[in-house]
Amino acid sequence: MWKDLRYGLRMLLTAKGWAAVVVISLALGIGANTAIFSAMNGLLLTQIPVQDPDTLVRLRFVGRNQMATSSSDYGFTRQVGGEHMRTTFSYAMYQQFVKDNKTMTDLFACAPSGRVNVVVNGQAELATAFLATGNYFRVLGIDARRGRVFGPEDDNQTAAPVAVISDRFWRSRFGSDPSVVGKVVAVNLVQVTVVGVLPARFTGIQSPVAEPADITFPVSLDRQINPAPVINGAAIARLDQPTYWWLQVMGRLKPGVTPEQVQGNFAGVFQSTAKAGLESYLAGLNAEARAASGNRNRTAVPRFVVESGARGIYDVNETNLRAINILTGVVGLVLLIVCANVANLLLSRATGRQKEISVRLSVGATRTRLIRQMLVESLLLSFLGGALGIAVGYWGKQLLPGSLGELAPLDWRVLGFTALVVLVTGAVFGIAPALRTTRVDISSVLKETSRSVAGSRSVLGKSLLVVQVAISLVLVTGAGLFLRTLDNLRAVDVGFDPKNLVLFRINPQLNGYNEQRSAALYQQLVERLGSLPGVRAATLSNPALLSGSVNQTSIFVQGRTYDAGVQQLDSINRLVVAPNFFDVVGIPLKLGRGFSESENNAKAPKVAIINEAAVKKYFSDGNPIGRRFGSSPETTGQYEVVGIVRDAKYDSVRDEVPPTVYVPYRQSRMGTPTIAVRTAGDPLTFVAAIRETVRGIDANLPMVDVSTQMEQVEKRFEQEKVFAQAYTLFGALALILAAVGLYGVMSYNVARRTNEIGIRLALGARREQVLGATMRESLVLVGIGAAIGIAIVLAASRYVASLLFGVPKNDAISIVLAIAVLALVATVAAYLPARRASLVDPMVALRNE
Repeated sequence: MWKDLRYGLRMLLTAKGWAAVVVISLALGIGANTAIFSAMNGLLLTQIPVQDPDTLVRLRFVGRNQMATSSSDYGFTRQVGGEHMRTTFSYAMYQQFVKDNKTMTDLFACAPSGRVNVVVNGQAELATAFLATGNYFRVLGIDARRGRVFGPEDDNQTAAPVAVISDRFWRSRFGSDPSVVGKVVAVNLVQVTVVGVLPARFTGIQSPVAEPADITFPVSLDRQINPAPVINGAAIARLDQPTYWWLQVMGRLKPGVTPEQVQGNFAGVFQSTAKAGLESYLAGLNAEARAASGNRNRTAVPRFVVESGARGIYDVNETNLRAINILTGVVGLVLLIVCANVANLLLSRATGRQKEISVRLSVGATRTRLIRQMLVESLLLSFLGGALGIAVGYWGKQLLPGSLGELAPLDWRVLGFTALVVLVTGAVFGIAPALRTTRVDISSVLKETSRSVAGSRSVLGKSLLVVQVAISLVLVTGAGLFLRTLDNLRAVDVGFDPKNLVLFRINPQLNGYNEQRSAALYQQLVERLGSLPGVRAATLSNPALLSGSVNQTSIFVQGRTYDAGVQQLDSINRLVVAPNFFDVVGIPLKLGRGFSESENNAKAPKVAIINEAAVKKYFSDGNPIGRRFGSSPETTGQYEVVGIVRDAKYDSVRDEVPPTVYVPYRQSRMGTPTIAVRTAGDPLTFVAAIRETVRGIDANLPMVDVSTQMEQVEKRFEQEKVFAQAYTLFGALALILAAVGLYGVMSYNVARRTNEIGIRLALGARREQVLGATMRESLVLVGIGAAIGIAIVLAASRYVASLLFGVPKNDAISIVLAIAVLALVATVAAYLPARRASLVDPMVALRNE
C-alpha cells in the first residue's frame, strides 16, 4: 500500500495542472458538505459543555396556561399538536419542586436577564446578564478558572451582591486582568463584587453553541438588578409573584431514574401549585379589583412535561432545521456533480495510460492489483481535496443563513464526517474508471490505443455528462425560483415608507430612571433629534415595525357576548407609539383622526387607532369610529377607537397584515421603545450626530441596536436571500463543471474519431456537416440531461414551495430561463471541440490510419 501511495503521488506530480483541477473541484464539493454538516452538528448533535449532560432533564409545559398573569419566554420553543411548549415557571413553583423532589439529586432555576448597564472605573457599557439559583454551578459541575463561583450562601437577600463573569467578557472588558477577582463594579447602579471568572468552554445551558452571558448573578439579586415597576402604588418583585412565570428549571436525575418518573413525581405538584398561585394572586386583590379582574374565571392548566436536558433548554429552530435540510440537498447535488466530473477527468487521463496498463498486465500484474493501485490514486486525490475542503467548509459556514454559521463548531464529529466523505467520494469517482481502464486486451500492448476501453469510456463519460446536466438544471432552476422570490419580496408594499429612517434604542431603566423620568427623557430626545440639521422628524414606538418583535393582546369588543370562562378568544397586535408616529413613518390616515398631544397622558381617556385589517375582522358590522374594546370581557369599554390607518406590515413581509392597534405611549407601559429618525438623505450619515445628541442628554446612556429601517425590512427575508445566493453560487459552479465535462467528453470523442472524420472529409463531406453532426451529438446529450432535470424539478418542487413567494412551485419562467442558460453554456462548450473536428486535415488522418 505504501508503494502504491508513493507511485500514485509521483503520477499526480507528472500532471500537476490536471491534479490541481481535480483537487479544487473536490475541495468545493467536500467543503460545502463539511460546512452544512458542521451546522447540523451544532444544531442536532452537540451537548451542552457541562459534567455528564446525559443525566440532565429540563422541565416544561404544553398547552393553554391561564394560571399565569405575566410570563417571559426566551429563545425558540416548538409546537406540539398545535400547542406551544414553554419553558418557564414561577419562583414559588420552583421552590415547591425542591420541597417535593424525590427523583433528582438536585434541581436549579435560572433565566436570561437581558442587558444590564455595567460601569467599570467610571466607564459605562452594556453587558448580557444571567440569573441562577445558588446551586447552579454545583449541579452542572462547573468550577471557576479564576476565583470561585457563587453558591447557595450567596443566594439570599442578606448576602453581599456578587457575580461571576464569562471568560470572553473578562478578556474583552478587563483585558484578562488577573486582579479582576474582588473588583467591585456598578451593575444598574448596584455595587457588585466579581468573585470569579468562568472557564472558556462553559457557554451556559441555553444551547450547546450559544454565546455565554457576560455576567451571572444569584437569582435573589434580581430584586436589586431589575427592580419591579410601581403599579397601583406598589412594586412587587418577580420573585414574589406566584403568577409570574419566568424561570427555567433543570435538574440532574438520580441513578436509575427516568424522565418519565420525574414527570410522575412533579405532575400533580405542578397542577396544584399553579392553581394555588392564581388563588394567592386573587386573594391579594381588594374586593372591587377581584370582581373586575378577568383572571378570576381562569381554569385552564397546561400539561407538565419532562425531557432530556443534554442539549440545553432551547429547542431546535424549525426555520434553521428547514434551511439545513434544503441546503444539505443542494450541496449533496454539487458533490454528485463533482464526483461525475472527476470521474470523467480520470477516464480522460486513463486513455493515456492504456499502454502502461497493458504492459503491466502482460508482465504478470493482476487486474485486482491494478484496480487497487488506481483506487489508491483516487483516494489520494480525495484526501487532498478533503484537506483543502475543511478550510473551504470553515470559511464557507459564514455564508449559511441566519445564525447557522454560529452553530457550526469544528470538532471530532465534523472531522470524522469529512473523513467519511473523503473515503466514499474517492471510491465513488474512482471505482468506475479503475474498472474501465483495466478492462483491456493483452494484445493492445502492441497498439497505440485500445478500442474496447475507448468505447467503454465514451459510453460512461456520456452517462456521467447527462447526470451533470440534469443536476445543473435543478440547481439553476432553484436559483431562478429564489431570485424571483427575492425580487417579489422586495417589491412588496409594506404600507409605510422605510427609506431614510434610522432606528435605535436606549434603556434608561438600567440607569435607575423610573417611568416618569423615562417618559420625560424620551420626549426631550425626540424634540432635540427633530431639530438636528437634515433631520425631518423623530418619533418612537414599541416595538418597531418589521423589527422581529411582536406585542399581542386579547381583544373583546363592547356590545358582543363572551363566555366569561374563555380568555384570549381573539387577539390583536399592538404598538405603543408617539402621537406623530404615523406622520413620521408615512402611514396614511383613512378615517377619523390621529392622536393629540393632550391624549398622550396617563390620566387622559384611553384612545386607540386601528388598521384596516382590524376593521375587517372585529368591526365589520358598522362604523368603528367611537366603538370601544378592551383586553378582557370585563374591560370592553377600556379603549375608544378614534381613527383608522392604512394596513402596514407588522412582523412579516410575506404574511398578510395582521389586525393591529396603536395606543399612545404615555397611556401604557412604555418599556424600551425604538426611536425612529426621518432624515433628508442617507440615514447612516446622521448616526454620529444622533449619538452626540443622546450623549448630550445623558452620557451614561449608550445607543443599542442601531440600524436603518431598510436593513430591518431586509432581515425579514434573510433566509430567502441566502437561499437565492446559495442556489446561484452552486448553480454557477454546477454549470462550470458541466461545461468542463461536456468539453472533455467531446474533445475525447473528437480525438478518438479523428481518423473517421478525416475519411469522411476525404470522401466529400463538407466541414459544415462535420461541425453540425458533432454539435448535434453534444446537444442531444444536453437535451437528455435537461429532460431528466425537468422531471427532477417537477418532482422535488413541493419541498421548496413553502419558501417561495409570488412564484408557483413549477414556475415555467424559471425552468425556461434555466434551460436557456444551460443551452447557451452547453453550446459554447460543445462548439470548440466541434470546430476542431471540422478542421481535421484528411491527409494527416489517412496517413495515421
